[in-house]
Amino acid sequence: MSVLTEVITEPRAPFPTGSVQVLSAGIQTTVQDVEGRRGYWAVGVPPSGAFDELSSALGALAVGNPPAAAGLECVVRGPVLRFARPSRVCLTGALHAATLDGRPVRRGVVLAVPAGGVLDLGPVGGPGMRGYLAVGGGVDVPAVLGSRATFLLGGFGGVHGRALRDGDLLRVGRTENLAAPLDVTPLLPELTDSWTLRVVPGPHGAPDYLTEDGVREFFGARWRVDHRADRTGVRLLGPTPGWSRADGGEAGLHASNLHDSAYPVGGIMLSGDTPVVVGPDGPSLGGFVVAAVVIGADRWKLGQLRPGDSVLLEAVSPERADELALGRRELLADPRTALADRFETALGRRISPSTAARGPQESVRPEPLSERPAGATAPSFTIRRSGDRHLLVEAGPAELDLTVRMWVHLLANALRAAAAPGVTEIVEGVRSLLVAVDDALVSLPALAARLVELTEDLPDPATVTLTVREVALPIAFDHPETHEAMRRYATSVRPDAPWCPDNVEFIRRVNDLAERSEVFDIVNAATYLVVGLGDVYLGAPVAVPIDPRHRLVTTKYNPARTWTPQNAVGIGGIYLCVYGMEGPGGYQLVGRTVPVWRAPGGPANDPHPWLLRQFDRIRFHPVSTDELADLRADIKAGRRDLDVTPATFSVREVAAIEAAHSQEIEALRATRRAAFGAERDRWVAHA
Repeated sequence: MSVLTEVITEPRAPFPTGSVQVLSAGIQTTVQDVEGRRGYWAVGVPPSGAFDELSSALGALAVGNPPAAAGLECVVRGPVLRFARPSRVCLTGALHAATLDGRPVRRGVVLAVPAGGVLDLGPVGGPGMRGYLAVGGGVDVPAVLGSRATFLLGGFGGVHGRALRDGDLLRVGRTENLAAPLDVTPLLPELTDSWTLRVVPGPHGAPDYLTEDGVREFFGARWRVDHRADRTGVRLLGPTPGWSRADGGEAGLHASNLHDSAYPVGGIMLSGDTPVVVGPDGPSLGGFVVAAVVIGADRWKLGQLRPGDSVLLEAVSPERADELALGRRELLADPRTALADRFETALGRRISPSTAARGPQESVRPEPLSERPAGATAPSFTIRRSGDRHLLVEAGPAELDLTVRMWVHLLANALRAAAAPGVTEIVEGVRSLLVAVDDALVSLPALAARLVELTEDLPDPATVTLTVREVALPIAFDHPETHEAMRRYATSVRPDAPWCPDNVEFIRRVNDLAERSEVFDIVNAATYLVVGLGDVYLGAPVAVPIDPRHRLVTTKYNPARTWTPQNAVGIGGIYLCVYGMEGPGGYQLVGRTVPVWRAPGGPANDPHPWLLRQFDRIRFHPVSTDELADLRADIKAGRRDLDVTPATFSVREVAAIEAAHSQEIEALRATRRAAFGAERDRWVAHA
């Protein structure tokens, strides 16, 4: 018996007027709006929202909804829904087999669902990966952090932060004053199993990270979509990148490692040797090279990539990306004119815009929008495009320098204070600043010029003293859940990795320590400085010991873990991270601590759910696994807060330590470099 037959023959119990009853939830159906969240990328909250935002937006336009209205996104198998009142709906995306009361329906057409009508979205079969349903009035769920979008990994937004379940009741918003319905069938994007993604090369490229031949191969390859493709990111299978360097230095043993820098959605980061396209639920901050960024006009395609599909990366100029972005905005602003244009073109009365290739593909990244040498009180810096909707400022040489980090912080604060129109996100990295824009309001060259102006009035970072906090965090070293993460990795991902089966032993080895316990002793003795938030989501800090003698060095997993327990503590390069939530990760795990994020609207009802701040000083103190369990429960429930005391930070403090212990610091660095190199040689010998 089919799902539809089952639900029609069930007794029709009454349910509230103005609601939609979920008879069968499908595999993974979530509430999503088109734009998602803005303004929280700096603390590790992704935008979420519809993965294929074009299909979702066209469905909303078809039923006359305003831009902020939410709809449904489904994958593999769509839901079966019963409507309490007559409703206007539209299906878009990869819904090729939907029915209304048993009769087939078409995508893009506005359907009139009668009261009691049953809409079965059917299987989400290829081509394409995701289907969308827009309902007149929108799905009415509470907005969380400014959006109704569901962030599954974070557990908020949508319906209680989760996918739909059988029996759920969805409220539908008010339907007064909706725009007139519109058949958007001619505007629906073409779905396929062989995709071309147009990208802007960079911000990272040749010769500093990749070879010229490596770049050409990257853009010349036909990539295949891996089975590990979801809303966090889409992994691509193909050739190994052609690296121009042996390792990432202090940032990690692999050539892909760099000092933590923010990713744009659509950025193609090289996680070890694997390209991963950052999705709408992806991480905001991380330590991997970004070789190219999918342009805004093609980002919708990421939501329709199926495992096994082929992908070609086509490099386009910034000017071409801007032209395509303008066309997309005009389409969504005035779809009726776009429909008329398509009709006129079909009749031969109007010449279609050329889709022919515009000269040979250029895989060289665009020239920087600005470059400045070091000044008396400022580091050198470069401003590059990171796709067509982001700028990336990178300052100083590719190494940790807390004076540079302070300068980045001062520049970020200056940009926030300037309230520049069109700026939607400002994300601080270790030696970088990522700025996202609404490209309808500001151009990247104009914003780059404004940033240069702001740098001219910054104070000398060496003289600035920040008022910060010292945070005491409990830690259970060798926590069972961290060893479970190591076991899963060795079982299902890479059993021969040098950090298997024990991350702590690996850290001991690459730092030339005599005993495994010395790793814990150093973490316990260190005072860590938070130099980034949102490293692997939700307020997760990336931190570095203030005293260079406490800077253990290691590398990140290659490939990354698929599972990490919430609030695991790990080390990658010279940095420490507390994972904000359960999810993927790459740092070498040493223990577990208390939550650094409290769910929005939870028991504590904290308007700022991220519990740590930039430049917090963190000290760890060991506790047992049982003690940690009690502390974790109290923090999560809001019965207690982090242990915080007032403090200050100035780079003069670091300079004083380096001056007083220069010989010891240099000896430790030399020892660790030698152990680091020996470990890498062992990898090569056993490759």
